[in-house]
This record gives sequence, C-alpha cells and structure tokens, in this order.
Amino acid sequence: MDGEYITLSNQGIETNILFFGQEKCLPNYFYKGNNVRQNYIIHYIQSGKGTFSVANQRTVNLKAGDLFVLPKGVPCFYQADGEEPWSYFWIGFSGVKIKTMLANTKLNNKYYLSQVQNSHIYDSLKELFKAAHHNSSLANDVLIESLIYKFFYYLMTEYPEKVMVKNSDEDLHLAVNYLEQNFVNPSCTISTLCHELDFSRSYLYNIFKNNLNISPLKFLTQLRMEKAKQLLLNSDYTIRQITDVVGYTDEFTFSKAFKRYTGLSPKYYRKKSS
Repeated sequence: MDGEYITLSNQGIETNILFFGQEKCLPNYFYKGNNVRQNYIIHYIQSGKGTFSVANQRTVNLKAGDLFVLPKGVPCFYQADGEEPWSYFWIGFSGVKIKTMLANTKLNNKYYLSQVQNSHIYDSLKELFKAAHHNSSLANDVLIESLIYKFFYYLMTEYPEKVMVKNSDEDLHLAVNYLEQNFVNPSCTISTLCHELDFSRSYLYNIFKNNLNISPLKFLTQLRMEKAKQLLLNSDYTIRQITDVVGYTDEFTFSKAFKRYTGLSPKYYRKKSS
C-alpha cells in the first residue's frame, strides 16, 4: 500500500492542521487502529470506491469525487472496495473553531458529501493540502491558517446545514405514515426512518413521546405485533409465513418478540384464541 503520513509542529489555537497524508489502498483495506478519533479528519476520494459508516448511521457507498469526515469522538468505520479500492488524501484538523464551523455544514449530521470535485471546497482543500507540504515558516503558517478558513468558508456556503422551523405535528404524521407503510419490510428500522426523513433520533423520540406517549421503536413493534395477532386469529398462515409478513427475518426472533409483547408464544396465542 503506497502513501504518506506527515505531522506538523505549528499549533494554532483556533484552527490548525495536526497531520495530513494520502493512501493508495489495497483491496478491502480498513484502518485497524482506534475507530474513535480525537480530532476531525477530512478525506477526499481521488479514485476507486469503498464504504463508510458512522455510529447510528447506515453504511454508505462512496466513490471518487466524494468527501467524508471522521468526526471527533464518534465511532466510525471505512473500508476500501475489494475490486476498485480507493485512493484518498486526508487532513486532520484541530482547534476550538473547527467544531463550530463544521456544525454549520451538511457534514455535521451527514458526515459525507457526494461529487464535490467541481466545487470550491475541493479546490480550496487541494490548495490547503499542497501548502501543508511546504517547509515550515511563519509565512507558510499564516498561509495555511488563511486556507483553512477559506476551505470552511466554501464548505459553509456551498453545503450549509439546513435551518428549518420544525412542525412537529407534520413530522409526526410523516414518521407514522412511513412506519405504517414499511413495517412489513425487515429493513424498516428507526435508523432508516431518521435517514429517509432527515430527523435526528432525539427529535424523533421526543415527538413520539410528547404526542403518543410511546417511543418510535415501541410504535414500530406495536405495528408488527398487532398485525401478527390478526394473522394468527384470521388466517391459516404458518408461524414462518407470519414472521415474513410482519418484517422479521427469522422465526425465533419473531416468536421471542411476540411473547414479550403478549405474554404468549404465537402458537399458544392462536390455540388459546381458537
């Protein structure tokens, strides 16, 4: 695997580059170190592709032209593709202003941007990466600091964080409708709901608890269990078939969830009610 890793000695308080580098990864390569970073590390994918995930977010496929950030203090994982492994360069940032500036961009919750190769943020990031290679001097330290602000300026103006006035009643209706339409699909989870509707988990939890006095997860479970009860009483479906219909991938997990919900196994519930 070809690459470089360079640390810098200048230590700015507000903004700073701690290290930078680039890597041409081998197939299926993934970072084996601590997956919780102590700083913010922005990667730009120059070629190839791979996968990227952050805690409580679903895994995404990224490719050349995409950008992603390893957020400070949040578990994350990324891996090169097995056939077209990616090459990327990265810059590790520190400083008291980095978090605030990132919080005003789409990277704050999404952690990646798609196809930025024709944007000012790519041009400024590439310019910053080039300047980081120069010999250390006061002039170059000033240049680097100015280019950091330039990069974040374009990041905030080209990809600003959405600022919306939330309508909790409307959002609750959208969330309930999504779960009612998709609960039969095993891939329907609270994480996918948050991703599809661009809600945070805490916001979703609050609108369910405040309006329905139930958590989103319990609401999803209730939809599945009530449908299962109907099928047990009013159909000839086998337990295996009902398992599939109500969004579970295996009969054991469904039966365990059903007994926890009703106090009875699916088989005994049908027998007792017949």
